[in-house]
Amino acid sequence: MDWSDIVLWLLIAAVAAIMLLYLRLVRKNRRLRQLADEANRLRRKAADEQQRNRQLKQEMTSNIAHELKTPVASILGYTDTILDNPDIAAETKQQFIQRTNAQARRLTALLQDISTLNRMDYAPDMLAMERIDISRIMADIAEETALVVGTKQMRLNNCLPEDVCVQGNWSLVYSIFRNLMDNAINYAGNGASIEISAEDQGFHWAFTFRDNGVGVPAEHLPRIFERFYRVDKGRSRQMGGTGLGLAIVKNAVLLHGGQISAKKADGGGLQFDFTLRKQYVCPTCQ
Repeated sequence: MDWSDIVLWLLIAAVAAIMLLYLRLVRKNRRLRQLADEANRLRRKAADEQQRNRQLKQEMTSNIAHELKTPVASILGYTDTILDNPDIAAETKQQFIQRTNAQARRLTALLQDISTLNRMDYAPDMLAMERIDISRIMADIAEETALVVGTKQMRLNNCLPEDVCVQGNWSLVYSIFRNLMDNAINYAGNGASIEISAEDQGFHWAFTFRDNGVGVPAEHLPRIFERFYRVDKGRSRQMGGTGLGLAIVKNAVLLHGGQISAKKADGGGLQFDFTLRKQYVCPTCQ
């Protein structure tokens, strides 16, 4: 092999090395572009999420202010009337006091519901957990609501097994079943039947809560768990609802490792299907 052959092979080796280095740089640049695109996507996603959170907070603040304004205005109106008219008839004064009391109770319920949602949103790991007998909770709710159920000529079919137990926060689990019960009582209509049943699915209990009442139009079903969303705004306020009951139900179900959905029940009415995990796992600790 003469010098010309050696130089040729060296040139070929040099060109091959340069090509290999070039390909590595191309792959590296492609990877850097991919990482940059992914970083930009994550930044856009984070910015969109921040904007969405700001909008939700603004809507929440606006809704809270609106919901608080009505009972506060009523309380001020009634009390101002009483104070400005010392000679007002006793019967009228008593009527105004009763209305003021009703508005104060509505205000208290609203503040309690807001507090409950805040606890679930910001401090789920600080909630006290214990073994909960849901069968006992539902029996208590049936007893607590027996008078209004009877007055409205409604019927409750409690089909829960005797030993339906989960680990969770007693107050929130109670809120799930009490809010669903109150929702059916308030909106299913006189003479409606309400049924609650459960199925053991291993790690979860699967519950069905349904009524055969007037139901909810299909277009409203995807939004009924939203905070302050009302199918019939005037009727909801007249019933004394805060607009947060079903939002509390959904958040409490999710916090206890479950899922919930709503649909038109067979034969009419409204049906909620949801699960609760038997063993509690903190959502912020997973």
